[in-house]
Amino acid sequence: MNEKDIREREEEFVQKVKESLDEAERMLQQAAEATGEKAEELRDSAMRSLRRTREHLYSTQDELMLRGRRAIRATDDYVHDNPWRAIGVAGLVGVLIGALICRR
Repeated sequence: MNEKDIREREEEFVQKVKESLDEAERMLQQAAEATGEKAEELRDSAMRSLRRTREHLYSTQDELMLRGRRAIRATDDYVHDNPWRAIGVAGLVGVLIGALICRR
């Protein structure tokens, strides 16, 4: 996945969560104003909406965990395949951080 695809997926995810939470909030407000069977229906509908949101959050969490594991594996493989290059990059980063700290 490239950066554009990732950004689109993030925006889509945020939009779905917002819509679901807005829907649940609307239903709960209506349920507070209603009585009897109508109120019970609205509360049940709001709970279903919140469950869908939770399931979507969990599936997204699982996907992000999988991507993180893949990135870790790729980094680990790269470091094992190119140890001196990895040491050089780590040293360079250390020097840059040291220079930034000394400037303060």
